[in-house]
Amino acid sequence: PTPGQPGDFAFLEGHWRIRNLKRRSTGWDRFDGEARCISILGGIGSVEELLIPARDFSGMGLRMLDVEKRQWSDHWVNAKSGVLTTPGQFGSFEQGVGLFTSTYEDSGKLMHSMGIWDHIGPGQCRWRQVYSADGGQTWEHDWVMHWRRVG
Repeated sequence: PTPGQPGDFAFLEGHWRIRNLKRRSTGWDRFDGEARCISILGGIGSVEELLIPARDFSGMGLRMLDVEKRQWSDHWVNAKSGVLTTPGQFGSFEQGVGLFTSTYEDSGKLMHSMGIWDHIGPGQCRWRQVYSADGGQTWEHDWVMHWRRVG
């Protein structure tokens, strides 16, 4: 993987409107949200406050660069629990696309997940979450967020 650098998440700074697509058993649920993001500690950290009033949902994304390993970690805190997800997803940016992976167990089955930052450009980006239940042979989307900067 490409070594992470301070400022890799600088593209997220600002205020955003977000169009969410979340997979449900009955199809895709569509809803709006917003986020405020700041870079911290000279660009080795990024904090996101996500608000989705229509779903009574909020939380915080915390992304930190391990300066020695030059690897990013991406963690989530749901406002209802206040608990930081561990170990989080780890990764870096490869040719302008952020790839962050984790492995976890769900009902005794080994699962792989990946958060993907792409379509990064002036005033826009996209985040997708995919998972695999077969060791990474096939992947399914379960959440897609289309970000548009508003400030």
